[in-house]
Amino acid sequence: MKKQPTIVTGRIKLRRFAPDYCAGLDKKKTRARTDARGRRIGDLQPLLYANAHHAVLLIFQGMDASGKDGAIRTVLQHVNPAGVQTANFKVPSEEEKAHDFLWRIHHAVPRAGSIGVFNRSHYEAVLAERVLGLVPRQTWRRRYGEIVDFERMLVANGVLILKFHLHLSRREQAKRFKERLADPKKNWKFSHADLATRQRWPDYIDAYEDMLNATSHPAARWHIVPADRNWYRDHVVAGIVVKALDALKLKWPKPAKNLAKVRIGK
Repeated sequence: MKKQPTIVTGRIKLRRFAPDYCAGLDKKKTRARTDARGRRIGDLQPLLYANAHHAVLLIFQGMDASGKDGAIRTVLQHVNPAGVQTANFKVPSEEEKAHDFLWRIHHAVPRAGSIGVFNRSHYEAVLAERVLGLVPRQTWRRRYGEIVDFERMLVANGVLILKFHLHLSRREQAKRFKERLADPKKNWKFSHADLATRQRWPDYIDAYEDMLNATSHPAARWHIVPADRNWYRDHVVAGIVVKALDALKLKWPKPAKNLAKVRIGK
């Protein structure tokens, strides 16, 4: 039975979640509501920055062409770029390989008062590295616990972690790949490496399912977001971000001293 997007709270199989789910919503109206949510995020960001007690970390994972860039762009379009830190993790450099797999990740965690965005993340260490056989089984299995401990530590230190798995269908991925080949403005997005990854689709689904079940914990649950319809994907992500920011109940901080007696000279 197909289900609507949800927080991972138990053993799940991705086939039970419909990538094209849209709750029967109207595209045009939903996009307007998504924009309103984006504006709300933009209104809350200065409060986050002014208080500087929390950082917000948005983690996006998904198959190639699932829309990570698009979701990030839409959800944060009304946010001051000065308050956003982004990281897109590629193949580790020689220096990064000389450290533990979380070394480069910790360095990229946003500072208090900022919104951080991970377009792919430390989860590649239990996804791509697993599927491609870059590390042995005992290594990637051990990493599940290390990731959970790492995230719990961040949360204990004031980092609000929101994790999004953009759930794309294989059919929709093929459609988007074809669009990239047909449109000269999108040619640059196409990579032959994406085709090699596509050939390992079942292996990646297995890896994603194991990852979602092993690393969705009370301090940082995974959100499974239908990604076949861009407009609905963005609506879901924006709603989750707004709800989480509102829950912080941020207020403008009071000045350290009474400003009533302050006089500004000519």
